Amino acid sequence: MPQTYKKDSITLLGAVAMGTGVMIGAGIFALTGQIAELAGPLFPLSFVVGAIVTAFSAYTYIKMSNAFPSAGGIAMILKKAYGTTTVAAGAALLMALSMVISESLVARTFGTYTLRAIGGDPDSFLVPALGVGLIIFAYLVNVSGNRSVGLFSIVMATLKVGGIALFGMAALWSSGITFGATGGDAGVTGFVASVALSILAFKGFTTITNSGAEVTDPHRNVGRAIVLSIAICTIVYLLVAFAVGASLPLDRVVTAKDYALAEAAEPALGPTGFYLTVALALVATASGLIASVFAVSRMLAMLTDMKMIPHSHFGMPGTVRDHTLVYTVVIAGFLTVFFDLSRIASLGAFFYLVMDMIIHWGVFRHLRQEIGARGSVLLTAIALDAAVLAVFAVMKWQSDPLIVAFGLAGMVLVFVFERVFLERNPASEGNHDRH
Repeated sequence: MPQTYKKDSITLLGAVAMGTGVMIGAGIFALTGQIAELAGPLFPLSFVVGAIVTAFSAYTYIKMSNAFPSAGGIAMILKKAYGTTTVAAGAALLMALSMVISESLVARTFGTYTLRAIGGDPDSFLVPALGVGLIIFAYLVNVSGNRSVGLFSIVMATLKVGGIALFGMAALWSSGITFGATGGDAGVTGFVASVALSILAFKGFTTITNSGAEVTDPHRNVGRAIVLSIAICTIVYLLVAFAVGASLPLDRVVTAKDYALAEAAEPALGPTGFYLTVALALVATASGLIASVFAVSRMLAMLTDMKMIPHSHFGMPGTVRDHTLVYTVVIAGFLTVFFDLSRIASLGAFFYLVMDMIIHWGVFRHLRQEIGARGSVLLTAIALDAAVLAVFAVMKWQSDPLIVAFGLAGMVLVFVFERVFLERNPASEGNHDRH
């Protein structure tokens, strides 16, 4: 599909901006309060542990991307590890769905912060309505082309990283650099479960992997962009987590979990700081959504090209990628309307961690010698993912069994669907654009 993927259309800076754009959009504004609810007063450290687990996971993606940069990075990894099989196709579709789920998470966060600014009800129907509006805006930006997305991502990433850093430093300074979010003890189980959401806050680095063929000098810059994105986000997350903890007691952080940064800004920085923080949230969520839509639509197009998922244009003109853009925003819009932030985050964590373990195992079994990867690092990544997923699932089963059942059913349906599709449509060389 050469007309869809433009070589050298994303610079190193653009790739870093894309990765940080997705991560910061979801990680800080949507997840800080939810992580605090699970981890208790140690919630800033959850981001540190999440970064460590993510670093082990990123090792696999960096090694594979350096060896085989591709516009459908994760789909490429799975196909090389497992071939065109149910496991590969199912895991790739789980990844795409987890990215779409993250888009709905960010969209609802946008709606929540917007209503917070105007004093509206955070449970109002306007939250999903505003979120769907943002998804449509992200679609319009994406159809304008790669270079528009890259430039927009760089500008927005610069604004929000600088703005969030200033927010964190100002909030810490105004509080006398003291940490007030004390009291309560979620215990080891709650802390480990919170790491599942911290990992979700970092998973945006896979956005870079999925655009590997479009990054300049991809054999070097994809890995560099991933490392830089994770490092930048770790610093930003820690700074903001300590700032929120310095400005609010833990119970208020948890109560305002869907808009924790805005809640923390007012006592720390006054009304002006509150509105600036809300504005920053809107910039961060908008740019994060745009970057995510950009990546997931390309991943779906690559899966279509690889004959791993079905495709229909439903009468629409344009390329396969044009169609997958539409599918992406429609699914994200549906989730935005029908799921709340907590359940969206949980579903995304389930799908992502399962897919991540499948990738590490496939690379360990079939590709580690070819790409020069250390087996011990790959096995450690699997063990860390499995431990976090198990504890998170148990806690969610106790508090919200419906979302655990929904997540399990969703994964089973994905693999059954792929099994049936691949049996009826065996892949053949040279046939890539069936509609």
